[in-house]
Amino acid sequence: MGRLQRFENRLEQAISGAFARTFRSAVEPVEIAASLQREVDNSAQILSRDRRLAPNRFHVELSPADHERLTPYGSTLARELVDMLHDHADQHSYVFTGPVEIDFEVSEDLTTGRFRVRSQAIAAVSQSAGSSSDTAVRRAAAFLEVNGMRHPLEPPGIVIGRGTDADLRIDDPGVSRRHVEIRVQADPDGGMPHLSAIDLGSTNGMTVDGRRVQHARLSDGSQVKVGTTTMTVRAVRGSVAGGERSHV
Repeated sequence: MGRLQRFENRLEQAISGAFARTFRSAVEPVEIAASLQREVDNSAQILSRDRRLAPNRFHVELSPADHERLTPYGSTLARELVDMLHDHADQHSYVFTGPVEIDFEVSEDLTTGRFRVRSQAIAAVSQSAGSSSDTAVRRAAAFLEVNGMRHPLEPPGIVIGRGTDADLRIDDPGVSRRHVEIRVQADPDGGMPHLSAIDLGSTNGMTVDGRRVQHARLSDGSQVKVGTTTMTVRAVRGSVAGGERSHV
């Protein structure tokens, strides 16, 4: 109980005894901490002999009663849990793909004292100046959707990777500095451009729609995965792909 005991002591110092009194008969913070550690251990993926990739986005589902009791202390508890996870990661050589975030959510099917933990590995994404603007996205006939962000796909295309010179930079340890190129050829009729994905000699390769490939044609809905990050091709409403209208 070493790390968990230290976590509990820090939490008591941060909130005095109010939290403990409030949660005496409900879910205990130390239970959430232990469950988060297990989630990291069970979800970690091997990157190399010395490093394992851990999820960085966590959703803690609580019963309505527990969530109501937690709300006044949520930000303090989340901060202490994030610090605890960083300590746990340091000890086990885990690496996170981006900032660690913990959200507390209500789940109506849970009773008081019971909770669930879900996790995801969400890489931080940055884009070249101006390419993610609303104007650029509206102007493009297609775009790439990655972790909730849209990147317009315009000729001649974009390079995706972890390096600073990539057009779309993904801070994912499984992504090479220059991992994949999305080539874009404009359609003369103004419809969906002709798209293809080319692996640039990456260490871990890429998959397109679940198949490991070096080169592939892309269409509306195609999914390109590099590292742990999945990117989806989307056609702008009204563009044409293969003679059919986009359903986006």
